[in-house]
Amino acid sequence: GQGLGRREDGIAEAIRVKVKCDTAGVGHDAAEPFTFHWWDHVFNEAAANIAVEAGQDGISVKALSEQGGRISNKKPRKAGNSGSLLYGRFVKSATLTACGEESVTLPASSESSEEEEKLDLSSVRRLTDEELVQACGGRTAHKGARHGLTMSAKLARLEEQERAFLA
Repeated sequence: GQGLGRREDGIAEAIRVKVKCDTAGVGHDAAEPFTFHWWDHVFNEAAANIAVEAGQDGISVKALSEQGGRISNKKPRKAGNSGSLLYGRFVKSATLTACGEESVTLPASSESSEEEEKLDLSSVRRLTDEELVQACGGRTAHKGARHGLTMSAKLARLEEQERAFLA
């Protein structure tokens, strides 16, 4: 009945155990999706974009910016997420080589569509399946192949289905 610790001023009763029966992570708030009132957010965003002015001709209403289509009912993200979302959340990037790591610095203005346009694939030669397996030293992405599983029965069924489909 006494408290824990040298001065006996700690807790006197044991911590009660709670059984966790759901699959949500620790600290997950199940009520969080219901606490964001999207209609209030949309109204406030739309109202902040309107200016009402009283003049000699009467009252005039005008939009402050032409971003009317940008109002969304999605919960706004925190301010720290500005910039590119692609690779934007990685802390460090490097290329692993035989000598170690080579740091990779991407220009801030690079985008994937620009990079795709710059690629010249005219010199690329397409490999047949046999050439590809030979180039990979016989290794495939099939994990069972490491242990001698060839899936020949399944492949035979697929070939038969394909023949029947094409016939």
